[in-house]
Amino acid sequence: MDTRGIVGQIARIRALANSFIEQELEARGIAGIVPAHGSILAFLFAQTEPVPIKAVVQHAGRVKSTITGILNTLERHGYIRRFRSTDDQRVIFVALTDKGRALQKDFEAVSEGLQDRIYGTMPQKDRKTLVQQLGVLEANLAGAEDTK
Repeated sequence: MDTRGIVGQIARIRALANSFIEQELEARGIAGIVPAHGSILAFLFAQTEPVPIKAVVQHAGRVKSTITGILNTLERHGYIRRFRSTDDQRVIFVALTDKGRALQKDFEAVSEGLQDRIYGTMPQKDRKTLVQQLGVLEANLAGAEDTK
């Protein structure tokens, strides 16, 4: 087995996963959501109170401009709302709207379907090993020394 094609293989897996998500969202009649919104929505679903945009950026691990673009799209489609803090006008909060909160059931169903498709009949032990090893690859690329 040639191990040099790992980046291409990961890219193909990502493309297939994104295609699955897009088809599932379309089948459910959900507009304005793309796979890149998933981690932001998952984070917001877990919140019980509005959160500062800074917390969303930190959670996602992406640059602020990318998160701002995602939030703009989600707001334009009515899934979130943004508002300034009454204590500090420099702080902007983000919260799901009722329409956004209503996505949660479909979001979880799509996520579960994706997990089922990805792992198939792979034993739980092998799933954990795979995720651990992918974590090592990610840390290596991020410049971390050793994650073992």
